[in-house]
Amino acid sequence: MDLELKDRVYIVTGATRGLGNATARELVADGAKVIITGRDEKRVEAAAAELGPDVVGLAADNAAPAAAQRLVDAAHERFGRLDGILISVGGPAPGFVADNTDEQWQSAFDSVFLGAVRLARTAAAALGEGGVIGFVLSGSVHEPIAGLTISNGLRPGLAGFAKSLADELGPRGIRVVGVLPARIDTDRVRELDALSGDVEASRAAAEARIPLRRYGTPQEFGRTAAFLLSPAASYLTGIMVPVDGGVRHGF
Repeated sequence: MDLELKDRVYIVTGATRGLGNATARELVADGAKVIITGRDEKRVEAAAAELGPDVVGLAADNAAPAAAQRLVDAAHERFGRLDGILISVGGPAPGFVADNTDEQWQSAFDSVFLGAVRLARTAAAALGEGGVIGFVLSGSVHEPIAGLTISNGLRPGLAGFAKSLADELGPRGIRVVGVLPARIDTDRVRELDALSGDVEASRAAAEARIPLRRYGTPQEFGRTAAFLLSPAASYLTGIMVPVDGGVRHGF
């Protein structure tokens, strides 16, 4: 299937590893040009070099107020256009209600929520008809995840923002989508499994709750996200797509 990605230009934040990196890889494989970001300059440069000549790496923190406009400007300066953005950030600090501090909540709000809002708002101003804004969220949009209280608090609100944005931008021909990973085999998920003290037991218990009985791969997530960002998904907007092996039981 031709996703019609050749020479289209995307920004993918948080793309030095994990889900953002997997998505950038799939976009490039189908002919897109990509600006990737991460907070560590050396890691961004290494990731961009590994992804190939159609990728530019920029060190940027989603929480920084100036980052959004800098990324949009870079897309136009390096590639002459912007067709979409995938907003991905590292997960907030784990913990229960009694554990998480005000500082952890504030830091997560600035990067996960306000940073994402700012990036989406800035991209929306630069996109034309056919543009797309994607959010990497979490299964916690629908159901809280034990031990991830901050994520449980912020992700559903961001999904609500994305839905409102889809309604507002639809008349301009700009789409807005959310992608909801669950147990994808990334460093972040392995770190969460390790919190139990027994990684193998934690993973086995999680897999037993997944109808496909396994964790997803980053590539499987990246393919789904690349499709949603592509013109092949041109009539999909305002939706939250779970990439979870069937673990969500609701319709």
